[in-house]
Amino acid sequence: MPKTGIHPQWYPEAKVYCNGEVVMTIGSTQPEIHVDVWSGNHPFFTGTQKIIDTEGRVERFMRKYSKQEGGESKSTKPSVARAKAKSKKAKGKK
Repeated sequence: MPKTGIHPQWYPEAKVYCNGEVVMTIGSTQPEIHVDVWSGNHPFFTGTQKIIDTEGRVERFMRKYSKQEGGESKSTKPSVARAKAKSKKAKGKK
């Protein structure tokens, strides 16, 4: 049994409001909860999400990380070559 006098009051039928409408009933320590966004009106959950691409960032990302023929991406080839060149220079200095 919980100690008396130290726990908040529990409301098993607390109502969640979004834009003035009751969207669900839950158990809470608050009798009413007012929210701006919930899963019923958020674009991610409703499937109406749009990717806003103002400067070509999505295309740049897709180009950079998309798989090319041979299983390697464009971005790994130059970096691997640079890493090999640096390691050869470091070995030559010893």
